[in-house]
Amino acid sequence: MKYSEADTKAKLITPKLKESDWSESNIIREYYFTDGRKLIGNKRGERYFVDYLLIYKNVNLAIVEAKRADKDALDGLQQSINYGEKLQVDFVYSSNGHKIYEHSMKEGKGKFVESFPTPDELFKRKFGQIASKSEFLITQAFSLNDKKPRFYQQIAIQKTIEAISSGKERVLLTLATGTGKTYIAFQIVYRLFNAKWNREGKDRRPKILFLADRNVLKSQAMNEFNPMEKEIVEITGKEIKKRNGVIPTNGNLFFAIYQSIADNKNRVLEESEEEIDDSLNGYYRQYPADFFDLIIIDECHRGSANDESSWRDILEHFSNAVHFGLTATPKRDDNGDTYKYFGDPIYEYSLKDGINDGFLTPYKVKRVQTNIDEYRFDPDDIIMGDLEENIVKLEEFEKQVIIPKRTELLAKTVLENINTMDKTIIFCVNQKHAIDMKVAIDKFKSVKDNHYCVRVTSDEGERGRNFLEDFQNNDKDIPTILTSSKMLTTGVDAKNVRNIVLSAPIRSMTEFKQIIGRGTRTFEGKDFFTIIDFVGATNLFYDARWDGEAEPIAPKEESLKDNNDDGFSPTHETQESEKQLKQVIIDIRGKKLKVINIETTYVGSDGVPLRTQEYLKWLIGLLGEFYNDENRLREIWSNPINRKDLLIKLKEMNIDESQLHDLKSIFEAKDSDIYDVLAHLSFNLDIKTRHERVISVQNSSFLDKYHNNKAKEFIEFILDRYKKDGVKELEETNLSSLVKLSGFDTKELTQSFGQYKIRDEYFALQKELYR
Repeated sequence: MKYSEADTKAKLITPKLKESDWSESNIIREYYFTDGRKLIGNKRGERYFVDYLLIYKNVNLAIVEAKRADKDALDGLQQSINYGEKLQVDFVYSSNGHKIYEHSMKEGKGKFVESFPTPDELFKRKFGQIASKSEFLITQAFSLNDKKPRFYQQIAIQKTIEAISSGKERVLLTLATGTGKTYIAFQIVYRLFNAKWNREGKDRRPKILFLADRNVLKSQAMNEFNPMEKEIVEITGKEIKKRNGVIPTNGNLFFAIYQSIADNKNRVLEESEEEIDDSLNGYYRQYPADFFDLIIIDECHRGSANDESSWRDILEHFSNAVHFGLTATPKRDDNGDTYKYFGDPIYEYSLKDGINDGFLTPYKVKRVQTNIDEYRFDPDDIIMGDLEENIVKLEEFEKQVIIPKRTELLAKTVLENINTMDKTIIFCVNQKHAIDMKVAIDKFKSVKDNHYCVRVTSDEGERGRNFLEDFQNNDKDIPTILTSSKMLTTGVDAKNVRNIVLSAPIRSMTEFKQIIGRGTRTFEGKDFFTIIDFVGATNLFYDARWDGEAEPIAPKEESLKDNNDDGFSPTHETQESEKQLKQVIIDIRGKKLKVINIETTYVGSDGVPLRTQEYLKWLIGLLGEFYNDENRLREIWSNPINRKDLLIKLKEMNIDESQLHDLKSIFEAKDSDIYDVLAHLSFNLDIKTRHERVISVQNSSFLDKYHNNKAKEFIEFILDRYKKDGVKELEETNLSSLVKLSGFDTKELTQSFGQYKIRDEYFALQKELYR
């Protein structure tokens, strides 16, 4: 009897698992662990799953890949190894029900085995002889209050728990923005609390300090920890002052921004925090050095491990605690001190991983070039101030040289390239530039609401934070556009951001990743987000450091104090960075400012935008799956049913109408049919315009068969609509609309075609059109 794969699993593999004491509670069948990459049209790519996930004591131990009984047991091995790497299990199995092959992920080799190991055997092989307290800690269940951790979150949580259990004192996790780092921290704390883990080994819950450097980050973290609200104590400068300088100690889970408890000499302000007062001075010292068991440092790349930072002072004071850092930036040249302090991350999950797995939103890039990307002195211009150089590079705009008409051009271009109510963040050079951009948006906007576009920077204080809160609320449309400089590079948990606008040069890869991360969060109906780049910052996508794994740091001889450009310093909006330089204002009179090129690039599976030639090569390869010569392309395109099927399949492969329209722009063929562009791209044929195709039909004998003028006039009407509006007019479902629009009586028109049926002639016309 020939077994299907389902039969093989049910009748052969599952019984073997049960023979080895794997109960139903230890087996998850068809475990889907990715959501599938987001595609155009609210669709998804392939979701990955394993046939069996084997769990014991809340730990994922192994996976089993099943093959049909008549297949080779090794046929599923490579796939199971790939999935094993992704799921970070120690053992993978491939079986056809008759034979079982076991592969050790740690040793990189395997062998055939007679039976599956028992749960206890696999657990011991993974952990060895483990103390009962440690086992109690690493086998704690997740909190399942409202959602279940995703596969990579489970891995990060488990690896952190195992690291803490083994006595590791500094732990680092690196996960892309939008992947739920704070949720991971919550799950870790939840398990530590339930296990009553602490550094002293006593029968009590741990005392934990969650450190952030922004109020908005602290507030978001406290919301994530809401199921543990009875344990939470918020440390604020305002409250400490009310208590006559006495710090709170009642509680187990403390949240603070470091500005509230740091020394004044080290405090760096980036928001107008009401709770911060100059009279506060190093309140963290009131806590005994061994008060906390664990310190969680959010966004730790932003200064926690830097020798000069007040975070470092705080960490050194609480040196007895485990220091647990969370960061979204794995590039060590940008945040080398982080890795030097914490060591290698115990787990990394990149932006590329998140997009390909469907947990983050893909993006496309619009690179905008203008005729004022640098300024050259023109005597016709009005210059207010002393212009030291006759040529001003883009990097100096808004710092030393302000060109108001350029800001207006950028604002107008932004509005022309976004949907009116799409939430958008514009990153500006500084706070002055952010308010100028807001004013420029107001000048050209079509929405009358006063808060359609608002500035959110440190100078706006609480008002800005309220605007940000409204912006993050998916039920509110206003504000729609935020302008900012550094303040929004982190801490914006806005799921429905559709556009990220770069109007300020970015040199730091760390900052670039943070900014791009503002748009990656998923939201219903959000298939992608768009990066509109006026400054060439997206060239960083082509940098080898963009999304690879972190390279080990070479030890440095020089002192960190001498390195002023290590990319590690916190990107704060300080008064120092905003100090007024001698600025020159230029009123352009010598020429009209305009956009000279907008190049749209689409992102491949490796996370890198494809330049035009690369994109075309990729597209040629893709199109080859559907046709291999011109005749086959013509056969598909000249039939509206086949054409629709092709467009649907292309859409499923992430090629939508906007990309096909962009193809016409690439070949300067806006008056041509997509068919002609595809034929040119694939077979190097000359591109005809729609007008030329219509003339060809009119000059042919196609119309001669119609003896009634009404029939001819209707065909001419269709051709005219096609010439003006393109191939959409020729859709199968559009025929009835064309009849109505023509003004002809349906019955009379049907009669005018005589022996010919209108629908058949509608199809025949398209064959003639693409002949």
